[in-house]
Amino acid sequence: MDHENNKNRPRGNEHPPPTPLTAAEVAAIQAAASHYPDPSAASIEALKIVQAQRGWVSDDDLKAIAELLGMSAAELDGVATFYNLIYRRPVGKKVIHYCDSVSCWMLGADRVRDHLAQRLGIGVGETTADGRFTLLPIVCLGACDHAPAMLIGETLYGDLDETALDAALEREGRDG
Repeated sequence: MDHENNKNRPRGNEHPPPTPLTAAEVAAIQAAASHYPDPSAASIEALKIVQAQRGWVSDDDLKAIAELLGMSAAELDGVATFYNLIYRRPVGKKVIHYCDSVSCWMLGADRVRDHLAQRLGIGVGETTADGRFTLLPIVCLGACDHAPAMLIGETLYGDLDETALDAALEREGRDG
């Protein structure tokens, strides 16, 4: 038996390494998973629970969530990277998602993006120096009847022009 390979393995009553998740996060994830026959079905809810507390989901967080749900980290990462409201890198306090779907694009999504970038002094995918806002595109917000549209945090803004954009930034800056 190779002693070197076995010295770091847990034995008998030893505990596994601590999880980076808090007890409250674990309890919330377990509660969400209890509603499904397969705990992995709660993967999006679990990712949202951690992101709500931390602002984003780190690799260590992802591994701990996957273990808790009985998934591989690669499986959960596939879910996290497919679902565009899960952030796998740090983001600002508020994320601005400007819609770049066909409807929004036809009605001025490029102007929305450019105006936001100019006002915030950042490019797409960047965060303001004060950490307040991150600017990201999103495929669709389901607000085609109010295109162009954007989402700041959980607030949807539609029928955007420069005046509406400035008013939204003022409101969100004041609220944040």
